[in-house]
Amino acid sequence: MTFPPPQPMAARMSFAAPQPHHALLPFAAAFAGVGFLSLMDAFMKDAALLIGAYTATVLRAVIGTALIAPLWLARRPAMPSWTVLKLHLTRGVVSAFMALTFFFSLTRLPLAEAIALSFIAPLIALYLARVMLGEEISARAIGASVLGFAGTLVIVGGRIGQGKFDEGTALGVAALFASALLFAYNFIVIRRQAQVAGPLEITTFHSGIGAVVLLTLAPFLWQTPSGAALPQLVVAALLTLAGSFAIAFAYARAPANVLVPTEYSGFVWAALLGWLFFREAVTWPTLAGTALIVTGCWVAARAPRPAVIAAT
Repeated sequence: MTFPPPQPMAARMSFAAPQPHHALLPFAAAFAGVGFLSLMDAFMKDAALLIGAYTATVLRAVIGTALIAPLWLARRPAMPSWTVLKLHLTRGVVSAFMALTFFFSLTRLPLAEAIALSFIAPLIALYLARVMLGEEISARAIGASVLGFAGTLVIVGGRIGQGKFDEGTALGVAALFASALLFAYNFIVIRRQAQVAGPLEITTFHSGIGAVVLLTLAPFLWQTPSGAALPQLVVAALLTLAGSFAIAFAYARAPANVLVPTEYSGFVWAALLGWLFFREAVTWPTLAGTALIVTGCWVAARAPRPAVIAAT
């Protein structure tokens, strides 16, 4: 998985003010959190290849809900108001299809390549913030988005140049861009959610609503899961929670601008895990394109905060 500049989700879901702490501990926690989530992607790719992206995504959401809901309910919380519930519903629906399209793309693309292309989501979010929140887009942010777009062209162009851009790859790239667009919209919703609900409540409704939404497609897409995929799905759900809490821990103890570079370590994790799990090689166009996209994100992250001209 910043606003604005594009900010990691956990930075907005943590309500504690930054606390004095050992300087390296938040950085290590953020780095570990990204690693947990990257490892989760590898397990989900393995499960999706075994039982299909849809079934794997549904079961991950169900298992995640079963793990996180008791923690939220144990606090005897009050049920959210209708206004807050609408935000939960919106994000649950968006996130369900965001996850489905992303995990489908993993069955068609190398892990590192998919992660690299997904980095364009924060740049797309800049433009959605202009449309939905009335936030001005600076010249630096526009330049950053151009760099990000150039990076995607380099990665896709590398595929075409190597004669590897077949129908399956095209479907994977299309699914990934759809996921990135939904992820960018997700940033907008999370920003509103974080102002009215706590992390446990947000995570519980996010997983639960996502599972219910995806289950409506079961008559058309469900595949009976094999026993071999279930351990991967349980591990993936646990890694999702571990990664989320590690990142939340980090962003509660250090400024976002210090920890943002750890987000891009996801590509390093993906390259390593893609090779270990699936023997996927990382090509030079993928490295060059990733460098351009990450540079664009870095430029956007260092841009001055735009003025809000119309809140919605």
